[in-house]
Amino acid sequence: MATAFTFPGQGSQAVGMGKDLAEAYPEARAVFDEVDAALGEKLSTTIFEGPEETLTLTANAQPALMAVSMALIRVLEARGLKLGDAASYVAGHSLGEYSALCAAGMFSIGDTARLLRIRGNAMQAAVPAGEGAMAAIIGLEQEDVEAACAEGAVHGAVQIANDNGGGQLVISGIKPAVEAAAAAATAMGAKRALMLSVSAPFHSSLMQPAADAMREALAGVAKSAPVVPVISNVRAAPVSDPDEIAGLLVEQVTGRVRWRETVLWFANNGVTTLAEIGAGKVLTGLARRIDRSVTGLNVAGPADIDPFLAAINGQTA
Repeated sequence: MATAFTFPGQGSQAVGMGKDLAEAYPEARAVFDEVDAALGEKLSTTIFEGPEETLTLTANAQPALMAVSMALIRVLEARGLKLGDAASYVAGHSLGEYSALCAAGMFSIGDTARLLRIRGNAMQAAVPAGEGAMAAIIGLEQEDVEAACAEGAVHGAVQIANDNGGGQLVISGIKPAVEAAAAAATAMGAKRALMLSVSAPFHSSLMQPAADAMREALAGVAKSAPVVPVISNVRAAPVSDPDEIAGLLVEQVTGRVRWRETVLWFANNGVTTLAEIGAGKVLTGLARRIDRSVTGLNVAGPADIDPFLAAINGQTA
């Protein structure tokens, strides 16, 4: 009976997340202070008070979600949790992979905040606003979505960005190509082909300038071996070597987030519990749709701390 800790990605943010945690636990407050210091601004004020449109900006949402996840980790650790004992693996959805690696000790909190600020800014700057797009395709097999992307590609770059499981795939690319691929998917019988309200075509080849920026940023940051392996987004397999992980984080910017395959890897390799650490319950819901044999836990605020520790201690006893 193994447990993996998972960390949410963009879209899980909400104004006020982590505020009750920071008020209840000095360990949590210290994490937000550390992120503020690393970025040279009071991101915590935006996290706790908004406005929502400022928090939702990619360059803010990414370090903000990491801060909440790490605040929870520090509170749990202060109450006796040792990640290397409690979890056999970590994984995170897109930016959540950075949270996972920070929790596992590969990066410091300050360095992770700075990396995610660079990542967010670079992803936003890679494509002029309005030129890129993403769409969620519901109810088609991966092969059909790939065929729809091939039809859309006559208008430019478009590819599968996220395989989230439960029949949901997200495509990303230049706007006319995404719109054409979404129309093709609808013609193929998709239940829904929904254009997403996003600021850039994430996890597509159009993000190559951002990948280049992350290659440079990651080369200059201190790295330690994570205390447990990370299941890489782009490989859906465990990795432990810090330099190899850094290379995969560069690939991740333009590559597919293989979340369905990640959850199935867990289910096929003895992981019985996926514990989501951070804002919301998105990953817990996705896991339920992908493989019901895996139990989902989540911890997002003060009320969850004691039940979470009791459940984890029961798993590792």
